[in-house]
Formats: sequence, C-alpha cells, structure tokens
Amino acid sequence: MNRNIENESLLTPAEVAAMFRVDPKTVTRWAKAGKLTSIRTLGGHRRYRENEVKALLKSLPGNLNN
Repeated sequence: MNRNIENESLLTPAEVAAMFRVDPKTVTRWAKAGKLTSIRTLGGHRRYRENEVKALLKSLPGNLNN
C-alpha cells in the first residue's frame, strides 16, 4: 500500500468548489472530464487530493499566486 496516499489531505467537492468559486457540481464535471482526479470513499463520495487542486488553482490564468 502506498503511504503517500494514506497521509495525503483530501478535500470534499464543496471545499474544492469554494476554492474555485464554482458550484460543487462543476467540480464533479471536472472530475468526469479528467481535469481532476477523484478518489471514492467507501460510501461512494468523491474526494480530491489537496496538492492536485492547489496546483490546478495556481495554473489558472489571472491567478495572482503564479
């Protein structure tokens, strides 16, 4: 088992949506389109890797943190 995945911070769709200022359903569409990798919990809920989300956020045009 990969230790990095176990210790990695995961975000809910609502948390990702708040970071991008979009609706949580938009985040789900991004995952289905392959823009973000989603992980499914045992209950079937989507979670997103925090480091991947932050990297995508920084890569957006107009981002002041570039």
